[in-house]
Amino acid sequence: MIDLLGMVFAVSILALLVSFLITRWVLSKDTGSQKMREISAAITEGANAFIKRQYISIAILSLVLAAIIFLAYFFLGKTTLGVQTSAAFIFGAFSSGLAGIIGMWISVRANIRTASAATKSLGEALKISIRAGAVSAITIVTMSLLGVALIYVAFKMIFGLADTEIPFVIVGYAFGASFVALFAQLGGGIYTKAADVGADLVGKVEAGIPEDDPRNPAVIADLVGDNVGDCAGRGADLFESTAAENIGAMILGVALFPAFGLNGILFPLVARAAGLIASVIGIFTVRVKEDGDPMSALNRGYYITSILAAAGFYIVTMTLLENIFFFYAGLIGIITSILFVWITVYYTERKYSPVKFIAESSKTGHATNMISGIAVGLESTALPALVLGIALLASLLGQSLTMPAE
Repeated sequence: MIDLLGMVFAVSILALLVSFLITRWVLSKDTGSQKMREISAAITEGANAFIKRQYISIAILSLVLAAIIFLAYFFLGKTTLGVQTSAAFIFGAFSSGLAGIIGMWISVRANIRTASAATKSLGEALKISIRAGAVSAITIVTMSLLGVALIYVAFKMIFGLADTEIPFVIVGYAFGASFVALFAQLGGGIYTKAADVGADLVGKVEAGIPEDDPRNPAVIADLVGDNVGDCAGRGADLFESTAAENIGAMILGVALFPAFGLNGILFPLVARAAGLIASVIGIFTVRVKEDGDPMSALNRGYYITSILAAAGFYIVTMTLLENIFFFYAGLIGIITSILFVWITVYYTERKYSPVKFIAESSKTGHATNMISGIAVGLESTALPALVLGIALLASLLGQSLTMPAE
């Protein structure tokens, strides 16, 4: 256990160091003209005010719910379990909130630097934006990995719990992360959509000024919403997703304990650490020429990351579990994610028929625009469902071919 968790801690610290160095690099870039800085300062001020008000409310609700969780266990005569679960809940909620704040902190500082770079170089603008996004992604995933590993070690040392008991107790950590992410996503998401629609109605429809014109105060509110919803909210959501996946997989490892022992419980953390290494390497491969396609550069980085992740997953799987089936199942998951990217690009990229169809329908009025948009949206759900079903069946078939018969 010490060797495996030591590797997880080492990779996490290395990832945080890389994130810190990228942050320094991003902050060293030009911030543009005085007018750009004035608009950026207004957006930053609004984002900070929103986040402060939102997270104060979330903190109060989190403490109230933690107290309710403790009291529920207390009246059931399980005081120790109540302390463990409520403590894990508070730690998860705090970590999720911090993840959201980090996501917004880097976004409001990277926006102006990306905009300034875009006036001079497409390649430089893409590099700043992708690496600034990587700061949030790397830090959040690393915090999730570290959080689960730290609470695992802490509960083992403080409460003397067995390795097979800890994953069930630290479920409160994932619950706390989910609780905060729910409010961060809904609060930020509703705010940004309301501001977006308001800006369009007042600016383009009533006042007749261009979209995203800073003379429209609602545009500033809309851009604030992009940061608090799409960045802070997504950051909390990403943290919650990775934490819940890690703990859920560890619980499955408990079920497989007779076959794999402690390796099965810690496998999710080690596999996540391997994926983190692949992601860090993949980020630095995203480059585009001045006349190139940014989407192609992003896809190339994603493919490289996927290949590295598959290689790392193979090594971790064969080292800890010594069963090729689990690697095949993971490989199918990676391929499925790539197919999902292709499907998303097909339905949202302007050069493909779905977007062209909606654009053509818009020429005849709002009604045909709405009808065609809803129709394409409904159609776009078919392929993901089909791909997911095939992936699950392929994993099951792989099990029957690779697992030994009883």
